[in-house]
Amino acid sequence: MAAPETVIPELEHALDVPCLRPGAMEGLQPFVAKPEHNEPLGFPGELVPDWKEKALEKMAELADKNRGFRVYLDMCVKCGACTDKCHYFIGTGDPKNMPVARQDLLRSVYRRYFTFAGKYFPWLVGARDLTEDVLYEWYSYYHQCSQCRRCSVFCPYGIDTAEITMAARDILAHVGIGQKYSNEIIGKVYKIGNNLGLPEPALANTLEGLEEDIEEETGVTVRLPLDEKGADILLVTPSADFFAEPHVDGLMGYAKVFHEAGVSWTISSYASEAANFGMFIGNYENMRQISLRIRKAAQDLGVKRIIFGECGHAWRVAYSFLNTLAGPFDFLDQNYPVPQHILDFTWGEIQKGTLKLDKSRNDHINLTYHDSCNVARASRIGDYPGSQFEIPRNVIRAVCNNYHDMDRDTTHESTLCCGGGGGLLTDDLTDLRIKGAAPRMTAMQKLTEEHGTTHLAAICAICKSQFTKVLPKYGYEMDAILSVHQLVSNAVILTGQETQEDAGEPAEAAQAP
Repeated sequence: MAAPETVIPELEHALDVPCLRPGAMEGLQPFVAKPEHNEPLGFPGELVPDWKEKALEKMAELADKNRGFRVYLDMCVKCGACTDKCHYFIGTGDPKNMPVARQDLLRSVYRRYFTFAGKYFPWLVGARDLTEDVLYEWYSYYHQCSQCRRCSVFCPYGIDTAEITMAARDILAHVGIGQKYSNEIIGKVYKIGNNLGLPEPALANTLEGLEEDIEEETGVTVRLPLDEKGADILLVTPSADFFAEPHVDGLMGYAKVFHEAGVSWTISSYASEAANFGMFIGNYENMRQISLRIRKAAQDLGVKRIIFGECGHAWRVAYSFLNTLAGPFDFLDQNYPVPQHILDFTWGEIQKGTLKLDKSRNDHINLTYHDSCNVARASRIGDYPGSQFEIPRNVIRAVCNNYHDMDRDTTHESTLCCGGGGGLLTDDLTDLRIKGAAPRMTAMQKLTEEHGTTHLAAICAICKSQFTKVLPKYGYEMDAILSVHQLVSNAVILTGQETQEDAGEPAEAAQAP
């Protein structure tokens, strides 16, 4: 039986408060992991017989180890500041997708077993028993949170809903209810080195093909090295960059920038993945194991620097956790950021005048920019506050003539999620993803009406994949989503490259899409 057609939310404004639709998304859930997906990650293969005891033990452990988790569960005063800040609530109208209501699915159980009032007067404080129905309610609604942390920006107490979602998923996994999508991907990283399960021979063949594409386009030989010992830079990028548009176009942009900068660099087949889905499942041990692969690759190849490609949550893990999980990185050159974002590197080269850029090569594009959540609310890109907002826009303006920002209350630290982050980029959640994208798409549609905007740029692999899926649902072409380094690749003129103008063709030919 075919799934019902998704009803596209119609919003007059990106931040419209929806009419309440209790139970609208009840029971929606991603596929549950099978034993072969759970066990390699250290989780039981299926729901354990003593699941209640195990779940409460894990909750107690998390509350003991993670002071923030306990504080977040204890301090909410139900002020309502977060209620309309979630894109999934705006897109679905389900009141359990209000951040405070979603938190309370776990908080009510915590109160029942870990607070005096909840133990003796549960009806007074909204405490409830942990039952199997509650467990699967968690599985449903904690996979309707993309861990974007937008609600946390508006919480007067700074409650981080993402931490509660991560804890809930970790508890579920420890009793045998893991998510197939994320767990299967982590298993591929352990077995092969990347999320796609792309083995070294296939990766080498892909990189050789991209080298041929660049030479055919420019007439210049640009290398995409693999496993080269002694290179200065280890590029760690999402495996989507090896596989599909617009990701591969961004990878070719990185290669051109490195080429013009005159630096030696390499990709590692052992750690050919920047993404770290350990964060999505809320399990720090799996986050650590994936991070340690990057450390080992850097040491084995003898590099001096680590640069991360365009990936939102990968950069959050790198910026916020990498040194704690896999450090110290004292074997790297301390004169450079450890780690460094590719946009920080590229902006530095633009400022130095290393890159010859022709902005008119992007004149067929009328662009706006999507601040990816994990970059916007969990990191910097440069060495100063707000660099995560300024540097991407600086690079874009250096390579594009036609650029406009969306409404300020939908960008920067208030940015709206793409709708597919946090381990939700799976076809079994397509309905949720389309509805969750409604606020961002509405903000873009407004810009299209005002300025004729045609394209959207992003620096997150998940955002790019998500927008490829949802843009057509909102009246745009599938290829309207671009990598920022795709724009750089379009604009940069390599040393020795013969342009169409050099060949005597009219300038308009260089500007054609």
